This record gives sequence, structure tokens and C-alpha cells, in this order.
Amino acid sequence: MDIKRVAIDAVTETIVMTVVHMDYKGQVAKRINEKMPLATVKGFRKGAVPKDLVEKQYGKGIKQEEVQKVVDLALERFVQSERLNLLGTPLANVNEDFDWSAEELVFEYEIGLVPNFELDLEAKNDIVKYVVTADDKLIDGQVERIQKQFGTAIPQEVVAADSDVTGTFTNEEKGINNATTIAADLFKDKATFDLFIGKKVGDVVTVNTKGLFEDDHQLMDVMKVSHDDVHGLEVDVNFTIEAINTAELAELNQELFDKLFGAGTVSSLEELKAKIKEDAENQFAQQADQKLLGDVTEFLIESTKFDLPVEFLKKWLQTVGEKKLSPEEAEVEYARSEKGLRFQLIEGRAMAQSDIKITFEDLKTFTTKNIRQQMAQFGQTNPTDEEVQGIVARVLSNQDEVKRLSDQVVAEKLLELFKEKANPTTKEVTYDEFIAASYGE
Repeated sequence: MDIKRVAIDAVTETIVMTVVHMDYKGQVAKRINEKMPLATVKGFRKGAVPKDLVEKQYGKGIKQEEVQKVVDLALERFVQSERLNLLGTPLANVNEDFDWSAEELVFEYEIGLVPNFELDLEAKNDIVKYVVTADDKLIDGQVERIQKQFGTAIPQEVVAADSDVTGTFTNEEKGINNATTIAADLFKDKATFDLFIGKKVGDVVTVNTKGLFEDDHQLMDVMKVSHDDVHGLEVDVNFTIEAINTAELAELNQELFDKLFGAGTVSSLEELKAKIKEDAENQFAQQADQKLLGDVTEFLIESTKFDLPVEFLKKWLQTVGEKKLSPEEAEVEYARSEKGLRFQLIEGRAMAQSDIKITFEDLKTFTTKNIRQQMAQFGQTNPTDEEVQGIVARVLSNQDEVKRLSDQVVAEKLLELFKEKANPTTKEVTYDEFIAASYGE
């Protein structure tokens, strides 16, 4: 058999395989002999059919099967021996007029290659690493929410200026249907809450989303509007009142502190505020890290130039998956997934350049940390090592979980690499400023 590579461009090639009679005749003859005792041809009893008739009836199908086996195995070995780094899998070039009786059978497979490119993690950039602080406004607001949460709700007949009103915002056209609790200080214009004053359970109040809140992004929390729809949204939404309460605030005492954080952890308002600040800023740090990772990802995708085997990948996308895609659908799917593919290649190159490897111990350590954090959230602050490792073992026995956690470990290692190499500018901001920066505003 003769096999060669023919370049189409830098990242697309055709593998041309020429199969001759010697490559498959022995296996075809063996299959014919195996078929003879089982062959049935009209006019002959089973097992007594002449060999030439068996070959005439079954030979073509057997030949095609055996040739395809030879081709498949040779293709696999050739890819391995040439150390070809493929995107997708080889695609057979279909020839409707293929002549199976020819002395030389020529098969062609198109392949897409992983591009070779330079990755400069230290390239000049304007990436910002945000350090998000919890300001007094945020901390005081959280203290008040705690007092309301653990206070006593006093049902009311009608809405008053100090009421907490529970209900559901709806707008069928925009798919808004979200239950929430509102108060007078929620709205940008305090007069908006006057629309609710005097209303009862079951009443419906209609407000317009335009300029409803100080920050339009609150629509995402209060009404679960997507970020794409936030800006310029101007629709009427109905709020159906389901409960009206005033809150008798919980007293800030040791009993409440212990209930919140465990016995003796916090013993004063100052310590409570310090704990809120610490917990909030830890959470903000995680969000800031995710933004940093996203910003570096975007920068590397835009600044790292390389060609992809675009036309090959579009054709390949038509053949994979349970549902075969039309050329138009494959075009859409490629456009949707191109950035992800580019970063997947950049990620692999970054890990190779920096010799980053994921070991089982890395995975076990990461999983153990996650399990302890989750248990702490549910009040299990001092689980035994035996309890934790038992859960870890069960989690890591699930291959889907292993894949998911491995991706998180990779992201964590890449984040640390990017912090070091990209050398972003550090900027301290409030949470409100961070939210504005996160959405590019």
C-alpha cells in the first residue's frame, strides 16, 4: 500500500491511500472459504455451491468489507506514525463513480491539523485585576437584611411606607415571571412605591421597567431579565401582591451572633461588620478572579493569531452527533464554537509551554477543599477526615464529575499562570464599581 500526504493549505491536508490486490487478497480468499459451507444458491444444496458462484454472489461485498478494514487500520497507524495532531477526525472524500474492479483502489481522506503558533503570555495589555472592597453602604445594608431575616414578620392588611411586599413580577412577552420581595428603597424614584401604598393581597400594580432602578442591572436580580435585554428595556410589568409584612428587626445580641456564625465567633456589632466584610470580600475575590480569567481569555483569543481548517471543520460538523447538520446549520454551529476552539488550543499551548500537568493528587486536593466548603455552608464546620475522604472517593468514582472537576483545576492553574505572566494592573473598587466594569460600562 502506498500512503502519502498532500497539503491543501497550512492546516488542511489530504491523505491519499493506494490499495493494491496484495493488500487484501489473502483475507478475501479466507472469507470466501469460510462462506462456502454456508452459501445458498438456487439449484445447489447448502455447502455444495461451486466456489466461482460463491465468489460471484458474495465476492464484491466481502472485498469491499475487507478493503475498508485494511484502509481503516492503515489510516489509524499512519496518523500515529506521522504524529499528526488532528482537529476532528479524517473525512473520506466520497467518489460516487468509485471503481471497485480497478487494479489500484485510491482512497482520499481530508484532515484538519492543529495549527502551529506562538503564544506570548506576557504581551503588553490593558487587563485589570480588580480588588473588590465591601464599603460601609454594603455592610450596613447586609446588617439590616440580617435583622429583617431573623426578625419577626408582622402581617399587614394594606401596604404602608415601611412594608415589605412579597409578590411576583410578570410580563408574558418578555418571559418575566419572578417572585421577590420589595420595599420602598428598592426603586430609583421613591415615588414609585407610592403606587403600592394602600394595596391589598391579590391586588396588581403595574410599573414600567425604564429607569425603575438606580442601576438597570437590578432587573437581572429582581425580574431575572437577561443581561442582553437589560439596557433600554421599556415594558410594563405586573406585580401581583401575595403577602404584606412589616419587620420587627432582630436584636443584635449574642444569641443572633451565635446563630449566624457559631458560638463565640462574633461578640459585637463591630465584629459582625468585620465578619460580613471578610466574607463578602472573599466572595468578591472569586468573582474578580473569574472576570480576570475571562478578560485574559478574550485578550489571548484576540491577540494570538493562527489559521484554523475552517472549511474542513464545517464539513466535519455535518457528520458528528446524533443529528446530522445541514451546511447552513454547520455554518451557524462553527460560528458559535470557534472562540471556544481557539481558546482550547491556546489553553493547551499555555499548559505545554509552562509544563502544567494535572495529577490525581491535584484533583483530590481540589475536591477535598470543595467538599469542606460545601459542608461548612450547611453547618458542618468540623467534619472528620474520614467523612470528607469518603465523600471525595465517591465523587471521584464518577467520570463525569472527574471531568468537571479537572476542568476547574485547569482553570485554577491557568488563572495563577495568567496572574503571573500577564502582569495585570491592580485596581481597588467597590462592588457597584466592579459590577459596572464587569458589563463594560
